[in-house]
Amino acid sequence: MKQTSLRCGRFCLTLDRPQIMGIVNLTPDSFSGDGLAGDASAAVAHAHAQIAAGADMLDIGAESSRPGAPLVAVADEIARLLPVLRQLRDVAVPVSVDTCKPEVMTMALSEGAAMINDIAALQTPGAMDALAATQAAVCLMHMRGEPRTMQVQPSYDDVVAEVKDFLARRVDACLAAGIAADRIVIDPGFGFGKSLAHNLTLLRDLAPFQDLPFPLLVGLSRKAMIGTITERPVHERVHGSVAAAMLAVARGAAFVRVHDVAATRDALRILAAVEHLS
Repeated sequence: MKQTSLRCGRFCLTLDRPQIMGIVNLTPDSFSGDGLAGDASAAVAHAHAQIAAGADMLDIGAESSRPGAPLVAVADEIARLLPVLRQLRDVAVPVSVDTCKPEVMTMALSEGAAMINDIAALQTPGAMDALAATQAAVCLMHMRGEPRTMQVQPSYDDVVAEVKDFLARRVDACLAAGIAADRIVIDPGFGFGKSLAHNLTLLRDLAPFQDLPFPLLVGLSRKAMIGTITERPVHERVHGSVAAAMLAVARGAAFVRVHDVAATRDALRILAAVEHLS
């Protein structure tokens, strides 16, 4: 049976409609051009703007995962995150932190983060332990390789089956470690070690992921595949990104991770109205 709610720290999200995860980017080298590293006040203001625009939760990241991105030291990642998390501790929506470092996870959870969004799916030594004893949710993402090399000729025999199998195995590892099923989200990892053809195959065929009883998160916003298809630079990809998010929701996504919250919210309302009438 498909999961109908997500336990997320002090929150419980009811999944009776698609949830919008608004991005707050604290990196200096974001592919999307919205990085706010070093400006905590601007980041906090942007977070509140995302909530006002309709975000059901926030996703805050302080290390770029774009192809070829350099590693960020633990201390630097924490220094970017800490002042922002402290000022967002009492917001009315869950705050997710996008990190794969156990030390950063521990700090973020101690500062009130309700979810860890891990592109490494808790495979880093110590990451599972950082989550297991908490009530925080976790998003497990598929990535082939690592950010610095993931787009060097990615290859699959069956991308949908291989991604699904990886996520199922990571879910089993989480359950064995004591992370309850109602705290788990899965993400096929669009653009993370995948060609345009792989990404399109995944988006076209999200149905097999519905076999796993966990909410599906899809992140397509402003990504290279949107730019390749539309022939638009990053700052002109809002329309393509919204269209991709709607296709994902229509194919079963429970969460969409987006830069452009208001546009996505409006499109989801249209989709919901049409589906309700039908």
